[in-house]
Amino acid sequence: MTMRKNYNYTRSKLYLPEYGRHIHKMVDSLLLIEDRHERTRQAKAVIAVMGNINPMLRDTEEFKHKLWDHLFIMSDFQLDVDSPYLKPSRQDLTLRPEKLHYPQSRIMFKHYGKYAQKFVRHIVEQKPSGNADTEMMNVARYMRAKSYEYNNEHPNNESIARDIRLMSGGNVELNLAELSNMRSDYRAHQPNSRNGAKSKKQHANGHKMQKGAHKGGTRHNNQHK
Repeated sequence: MTMRKNYNYTRSKLYLPEYGRHIHKMVDSLLLIEDRHERTRQAKAVIAVMGNINPMLRDTEEFKHKLWDHLFIMSDFQLDVDSPYLKPSRQDLTLRPEKLHYPQSRIMFKHYGKYAQKFVRHIVEQKPSGNADTEMMNVARYMRAKSYEYNNEHPNNESIARDIRLMSGGNVELNLAELSNMRSDYRAHQPNSRNGAKSKKQHANGHKMQKGAHKGGTRHNNQHK
C-alpha cells in the first residue's frame, strides 16, 4: 500500500491564507450548491465561522462588510448569493493609487527652511507695496532665529543680508545698520535656574561653615589664655 503524497504546490491556491485551507474548502463547497436560497444560507454560516476566527473584531465598524468581501475574494468572485452588501469586483480591488506629486522646487538654503525663500520671493513680487521693507526685515529676523537654531551660535548679519540678496536674485539690499539694531527673536544660552539656586545655596553653606570655624578658633584661643 503506497501513501498518497499531497504537497502544497499541488493544492489549489489560497486567496486569503490567514483563513486557512478549511475555510477555503467551505467556500468552494458553496459553489457546488445549485439552490440560491440554500447557497445564501450556507454562506451566512461560513461568515459566522469566519467571524469566530477573530472574535475580538466582531464589534468593530464594518466588520461584517469586510467578512463578506473576503468571502467573495476566496471564491474568486464567482459566488452568487444574496449579500447584504454590494458585491465587490476584481477591478475595485486591483485599483492602483494615484502617484503622489512631490515638490520639485529646490531649497537654496535648507537651514532657513523652505518658507524663508517663499517669503522673499513673494515680497519681491509685491515690492511696490509700502510695507515691503518692513516685511523683508521681518523675514531677516526670522532667518536669524532659524540660523541660531541650526548653528547654535549668533548669526552674522552680513551673511543674512547676502543670503537674502541671493534668494531675491539680487533685487534686495538690506541696510546692515538697521539689521544690526533690530531686535532678535532668539535667546542666548542661559544657565539653569535650578543650578544657579543650587550654587547660591552651596555658597551660603560654605560661608556659614567658615563663620563657624572662625568662632571655634576664637573660643579655643580664649580657653588657651
